[in-house]
Amino acid sequence: MLTTACKHHKLIMMTLGQRIRERREELDLSLREFAAKLGLSAPFISDIELGRRYPSDQVLRAIAKTLSLKLDNLKAHDTRPPVKEMKRQIAIDPRYAMAFRTVIDHKVTPDELLALAKRKQDEKKK
Repeated sequence: MLTTACKHHKLIMMTLGQRIRERREELDLSLREFAAKLGLSAPFISDIELGRRYPSDQVLRAIAKTLSLKLDNLKAHDTRPPVKEMKRQIAIDPRYAMAFRTVIDHKVTPDELLALAKRKQDEKKK
């Protein structure tokens, strides 16, 4: 039996496509039915589920709504690195490149980075 923490960890480890497929199957929707509800082709949805393609933000919102999931829940499974945004930030301030290298050198985990970001966000709310 999986604990809630284990279930959460399992969900986070899934790719975006895997999570979409899992939820679609939980709702007993065939690939064709799901695609029709979204107004998209079944091959396109299949490519998303297999990780060959990624949906636009607009399509991702529609998928979340159709699957009765929060958009942030799905975005948490998008494992693509935000390369374009990283390059833009580095061009603005090269210290981001140094910071990223330092994170890698010190083997900072993704969970540690997310915790730091959350603490910073919480501080700004105060």
